[in-house]
Amino acid sequence: MGSVTVKRSIGVQVVVTEAFRDELKAELQSAADEAQRRVEQIELQSRRVLADLQRTDLTQAMNARRQIEAEVRRHEAVRQDIQRQIEETEKLELGSEYSRGTLEGVVELTEGDDLLKKLSGSQVVVKDGVVVEVRAA
Repeated sequence: MGSVTVKRSIGVQVVVTEAFRDELKAELQSAADEAQRRVEQIELQSRRVLADLQRTDLTQAMNARRQIEAEVRRHEAVRQDIQRQIEETEKLELGSEYSRGTLEGVVELTEGDDLLKKLSGSQVVVKDGVVVEVRAA
């Protein structure tokens, strides 16, 4: 009987604890700070570029300004979204589960296996960095 090993996604669920909330807030705050630094960097660099362009080609300077403003708005939107996520983190109920992403795993398929059952539904539940449950479909 033939078999094949294939990759599958495994969901990672984290049990919400105070330590997890603190860790998640710190990660999100770091991302928000990085988005803010990027905005400041764009604004600083754009001042120099725009000053040079205005002296040579006003139309090109106006187009560049629009592009820069769009980029700044995009980074600001990202930062605001992260800030919302930080606020939502405060509301996470202790003991509840939070989806933390996926891992890639392998499974062996043999003739007669239920493909959907083998490939879907597996989850790992983690609490404070320790696997507390493996859920297989």
